[in-house]
Formats: sequence, C-alpha cells, structure tokens
Amino acid sequence: MSAAMTPGVDEVLLSRVVAAVTVAGATLRDRSTRHARGVSLREVVDEIHANDAAVLDVLKAPLLEARPGSGWAEDELAGGPLPDGEWWVVDPAEGNINHVHGMPDWAVTATLVRDNRPVLTVVHLPLSGDTYTALAGAGAELNGAPLRVSAKTDLAASLVGTGQARPGEDETTFRRIGESVTAMLINGLVVRVSVPATLQLIHVAAGRMDAFWQFSDVRSGLVAGALLVSEAGGTVTDLHGAPWTLAHRDFLAAAPGIHPAASRVLAALA
Repeated sequence: MSAAMTPGVDEVLLSRVVAAVTVAGATLRDRSTRHARGVSLREVVDEIHANDAAVLDVLKAPLLEARPGSGWAEDELAGGPLPDGEWWVVDPAEGNINHVHGMPDWAVTATLVRDNRPVLTVVHLPLSGDTYTALAGAGAELNGAPLRVSAKTDLAASLVGTGQARPGEDETTFRRIGESVTAMLINGLVVRVSVPATLQLIHVAAGRMDAFWQFSDVRSGLVAGALLVSEAGGTVTDLHGAPWTLAHRDFLAAAPGIHPAASRVLAALA
C-alpha cells in the first residue's frame, strides 16, 4: 500500500511535521469549548470554517516549506487520485463537527502523499497530547512507542466500526452504511458508528479496534489511518480485498486475522 521513504532524511521531515502539527493543534485546542457552538446550520458551518481557517493559518506554510516542490490538496472533502508528485493531504480539524459541539473526538492530521501513496503521516490529538506517526516502510508509533494491530482471528469476537464520511452523501451510500452495520452486528461482536474516520483508524492501528470500513473516498479522512494501520501490520484494501489506492470508492482496514471474514461480509454491499 505504501512506498518506502529514504531513511534519515525522512525522519528529519517527520520531526518537522510533528512540530508543525503540534503548534496547529494548540491553536485548535485554544478554540475548543465544553459546550456546543451554533444553533442554526449556518452558524455551525461558520464555526467549522473558522476552525479550519485558524489552523491552516499556522500549518500550511510550514508544511510546504518543509517539503519544497510539494503541492497542497485544497479540498479536504475531495476524493480520488491526485496528480503525480508529492502532495500534502491535511485535515486541519479532523472531527470538526465534534469540536464545534463541545466533544473531545478531534485531531489535526497531515499526510504526505507521493504518487498517490501515503508515505508520511502525523495525527495529533491536542486534548490528550498524543501523537501518532508513520513512515512508509519504517513502522507506526504512538508517542514514539511502536503500534501493532490486533491479533484477533475471529470476527465474532471483534470490535469494528464505520461512519459517515461527509454531510450530504447520496441516499444509496446512507443505505449501504445502515445495511453494513446490520451485517456486522450479526457477524461481529460490537459495532461503533462515529466520526471522524481517522479517530477510529488510530484505534485499529493500536489494536484497540479490529476493523474499520467506509463507503466513501474522502481522502483526507483515510490516508493518515491507512498508512498507520498498514505500518502497524494491518491489511488495507477496498471492500473486495484489492489493495487500497486513492482510486477506490470504498475502504477496509483490519487486523489480518479478521480481514478475510470482514471483506466477505461487506463485499456484497459494496
């Protein structure tokens, strides 16, 4: 799923990205409240956009300076392949809707994508101070300690999850989400349905959850977790089991021991 980076040089880049994302996280933390902000849809959307703007104001330039010649994927809700070369895929407030509603499940993410493969990622959770990192071919870590996916082999014993990728998905996608939750409730142990995707995928990478799937290709919610899970020993594919790329419309990241069973359950709904 990922292409190895150059040792040494890319560790220096990773440290620069961690520093930039941590500063950006402090900006988002300072904007957080313990109560919901906004009543009307317009007010909620304005709060979301204000969060994005505040974080990008301190994050975009340092990332572009850290990797001269890299591009910036402007639309965080976009999907599909990027042009060749290196691109920053960033979510300045992953879980923005949670942040606006006074909930704790949000983060700042930055992923370097090279020729449509994620090769470096940082996910920072400002409230806890936890930082998840991965380099292609060099493993995944939480605060410097190695991550490893679950050792489970029985889907019936598994904690799995999915969620809505963005507002306004088509009705067919919403129905597939519902059908997949039902299918996994029948075949798994417990199903979590929540947002954002990255905050479920870090649990898969850390072995706390066993699988995550999604019927959408919103790249900013998938590339960071895809690299973390892959580098932690997990399997990242589309729902039919083909190696996942940015060209795929659906996504499955799972512990290797339950991936085949999860794919069989979900493939019929893809």
